[in-house]
This record gives sequence, C-alpha cells and structure tokens, in this order.
Amino acid sequence: MTFGIIGSGSWATALTKMLTDNKHTVNWWVRKQATIQHIKEKGFNPVYLSAAKFDTSFLIMSSDVKDVVSNSDILVVAIPSAYVEESLGDLKPEDWQGKKVISAIKGLLPGKDILLNYYLEQQFNLPLADYFAVLGPCHAEEVAQKKLSYLTFSGSDIVTASEIALHFRTSYINTVVNHDILGVQYAAVLKNIYALGAGIAHGLGYGDNFLSVFIANAADEMAGFLKEFGVEHITVGEHDGEDPITHRKTPNYAASVYLGDLLVTCYSLYSRNRSFGTLIGKGESVSSAIDQMNMVAEGYNASKCIYKINKSINASIPIAETVYNILWENVKALDGFKQIEEVLV
Repeated sequence: MTFGIIGSGSWATALTKMLTDNKHTVNWWVRKQATIQHIKEKGFNPVYLSAAKFDTSFLIMSSDVKDVVSNSDILVVAIPSAYVEESLGDLKPEDWQGKKVISAIKGLLPGKDILLNYYLEQQFNLPLADYFAVLGPCHAEEVAQKKLSYLTFSGSDIVTASEIALHFRTSYINTVVNHDILGVQYAAVLKNIYALGAGIAHGLGYGDNFLSVFIANAADEMAGFLKEFGVEHITVGEHDGEDPITHRKTPNYAASVYLGDLLVTCYSLYSRNRSFGTLIGKGESVSSAIDQMNMVAEGYNASKCIYKINKSINASIPIAETVYNILWENVKALDGFKQIEEVLV
C-alpha cells in the first residue's frame, strides 16, 4: 500500500510526517523544485511547519502531480479547496482508476459549491466507495511538536477506513473511524465559518464570556444544518452501541470530529480562520487580511458557498449568514455582531 500526498502546505506536511514516522514511503507532490531540494538537503519544509523533521529516505518528491498519482495506491489530497481544479485539472479519469482517495480538505470548491468527492466523481468518475476524509481536531503545529492529537477517518466503507487509519496512528496520533462521510465534511466546512466569526468577535473586543455563548450557539446552529441536510447520529448522549472494530461507543455530535473540531478551531491561536477573523474584527479589509495570511483561511470562501447551499436546505443559520454578510456584502463587523447578539440564547 503506497501513499501519495498532493500538497505541501502545513497540513500536507503534517500528514506526510505521520506516514514517514511509521516508515511508509510517501510519494509527495511539492509544487516548487526549490522546496523539494531544500527538504532533501535539510530534512524539513522551509515554507510550512519547519519544526517537522523527516527521514528523507522515505520521501519520493516530485513537482509533477501525475507522477505522484500514477505511483500511489492511496492519494491524500491536502491542498486548499480554491486550488483543486488548478492542481488536478490536467489529470484524466484513467489516472484515478483503482485509487483510494483521502480528502484532507476542509472546504468547498468555490464557484461549484461542492465537496471534493462530488468534483472527483463528476470529473474523474471516482466512486464514493473509494473516497475517504481525514479530519480533526488536529492542528499541524501540534503534530510537529508531537503533542497527542486525534484524527477521524470517515468513509462509507468502514472496514477500509479502519485499515487506512492504522497507517496514520503513531505515539502522538490516535485515530477514530466514522462512516458519516458527507456529514463530517460539512461539519468541517461550517466550523471554519464559526471560527472566523469567533476571530471577528475577538478582534472587536468581545470577551471570553461572550465567546462561550457564541460558540455554544454556533454548535447548535451547525447541528441544525446537519440535521436538515439529513445527517444522522448527532444527538448528544445517545450512541448506537459500539464500533464493531474498535469496540468504542459509536460517535455522536459530541464526538471530536463534530463538536471537538469546532471548539479547537474557534479557541486555538493556531487556527488560521480565527486569525483571519481577528484581522477583520480589528478593522482590516478582506483583501488586506488575505495579504497578511501566510495560509488559506477556508472559512472565507466557505461562508459564501454555505450561504448559497442553504438556499435549498433552508436551515436556520443566522450566525453563518452574518459572517457571510460581513465578508461578502460589506456589512460592518460591529453592526453584524450587534445582530448576532440578538439571536444568541
């Protein structure tokens, strides 16, 4: 079983570290030849997550994405959603035939407003049975420091998802398996929007008391959206027995991949979405905030995608809609949060 990583940002770098620490040879698509050369010589990514050290004997790096796809059985797509079409557009359906794909993307494709699995199915005929997602709560910076983190691997094929998860399990990574392949991805998209909102609140000067109320309401709003979308098993305190493989109780909405990921993304100083929102709350324009960020904040494009998707779902998401209005409709951040104050319970 040979892994390929498509992407060389912080999350892609962290996932590559997990696999090479487990002595897996990894085909790694790194866009720039200069970055490849630096990793070969110095053993770390000079642009992202430089604290993560590699045994380079396990790395086969290439700036040609087709080489990585061709030589890998399982492909981890870890690029910002806005760059998916640009990065994968030259590939053909036959390039993906027989491959398993793991999405490490926490966003929707802008313009198309779809998850990666729909794009791969439409563009390359990849069936959902061969598609999986890896989600947090897990910040790349803590992976580099080998601080204990949890990853959730989700797929409709729960047996294969469990097998894949084992390859990422290390002394500092615990893995959880989940079959809610669509729900976990939408939860990951929404939590980035709410984290951006938490950052705006912080930038505006709101305190911890308000933030706790904001996040609690965001959690409720996210659950309502997922329920309208048809996601099951989101009731806190109720479990459908135990997982037949791990013998853990089955996950519900309080599990790490839903509520846990929301909490860490809203609270953590490592959160790029919170950081982006903080700049907006302090009065920076969207374009200025984008220029100041070294990494992509998925919540920015996601807020517009979810706003459009919700026109057909019709869930009650006043917090997410207000974040959208602040970012895309020129509503002043303070005015938007005065509106949010009125809906919080």
